[in-house]
Amino acid sequence: MEERRLLVTMKDIKRYKILRDVIEKRLKGVEAACILSLTPVHISRLKNKVIMGGFEALLRKRPLEPPNRKISEVCVRKILKLRRSIYYDFNIMHFMDKLHEVHKINYSYESIRKILVKEKLHAPRKRRKIHRQRRRMPQAGLLVQMDSSEHKWLGHIKERWHIIAMIDDATNEVSEAGFFSKDTLFNNMKVLRRFIEKKGLFMSLYVDKASHFKTTRHGGLCYNISEEQEETQIERALEELGINIIPANSPQAKGRIEVTFRLFQDRLIKEMRLSKVKDYSEADKFLKEKFLPWYNSRYTHEAESSYSPLPQDKNLDTIFCIKKTRTVNNDNTVQIYSHIIQILPSRLKRTFAKLKVDVCLLEDNSAFVLYKGTIIARSKLSDDNKVAREEKRIEKLLGKREYGVTLNESKNMARKLSPDHPWYSFRLRNSTPKRKARLTF
Repeated sequence: MEERRLLVTMKDIKRYKILRDVIEKRLKGVEAACILSLTPVHISRLKNKVIMGGFEALLRKRPLEPPNRKISEVCVRKILKLRRSIYYDFNIMHFMDKLHEVHKINYSYESIRKILVKEKLHAPRKRRKIHRQRRRMPQAGLLVQMDSSEHKWLGHIKERWHIIAMIDDATNEVSEAGFFSKDTLFNNMKVLRRFIEKKGLFMSLYVDKASHFKTTRHGGLCYNISEEQEETQIERALEELGINIIPANSPQAKGRIEVTFRLFQDRLIKEMRLSKVKDYSEADKFLKEKFLPWYNSRYTHEAESSYSPLPQDKNLDTIFCIKKTRTVNNDNTVQIYSHIIQILPSRLKRTFAKLKVDVCLLEDNSAFVLYKGTIIARSKLSDDNKVAREEKRIEKLLGKREYGVTLNESKNMARKLSPDHPWYSFRLRNSTPKRKARLTF
């Protein structure tokens, strides 16, 4: 007969004595739970174990016996092989999802993390600073966050592109996003228009203080003369639609979309690498057709909708544009960016001289003249219009998030001048010779 060896501790003996007192009704279950720092439900389980199996039922298995759910060595080697060959740049959660979905290896996050840490394929990081979270809005459509993220999304392309996205604060749904080479006024208007066409009108838009969202001045002569700041084209367009715009004072304030971009910069890049995306046109298609549906199916919350449909009398072409107010000249013409538009007589009026009209300029340089919301003239600016090009150049400059000198520029600025540079001859001509010190004894 094989001899059985049991591992007994003082904790087991103490637990057995107290449970015997509960069985023989010298103690109550609640009192025993307080003594052993356990719940009354667990005390009831342990009491039944002692009744059925005696003292041995409380003892744990011998250390030599492996756990019932231990991961086999074959499975561990398979996990490590997949990590080294395919998913070498994935984080643990993303790696675990791929093991579940693609390879049907269903283990917990902590089990996979321990395997990777043991093989030195993962180094634990320090915990980040946690900011206090703001409560979500109770209904979808009350607050929508919008922002752009500049990143090197495709490893084989040097240029850094922007993702401009909009996320609902209540549901966490990203209904519209896209890749753009520049974070410009028209690109932001394009995303806003697509979002409204899909979901409808919402109450408020939460954005940062970029130049196309908010005019921000930090002192100066112009600021002291005129305290009122001119509204931007996006502010004007949202006001026409009855949408309030709220500028955020810090990135943490719009944390919903900042966290989403952090996930995009991790998972989206690796998913595009696995799908062998070649350029940004394919990347934009992959983002809208595959990645966003997956994201919305997993990370969104249910909430009652408060979106309202777009009124039929609203024309988005004449809203999401550059709109300027002009006074019609005596010859029935208006001018925008040095381009003259002739207004012909119509059913509204024979002449519009001295009347206020709105001139709308679209991204393709086509222009509309509006009088009380009705289009009375159409035209198109030439592609080599100098004023329009200068406006776009200024907008590109103001759209930059950082104005500091780059590392390459600082190296070029610090380079040494050649010995025959004119600066040296100028310095010699204009410098006064130093007097020699006289020696006195």
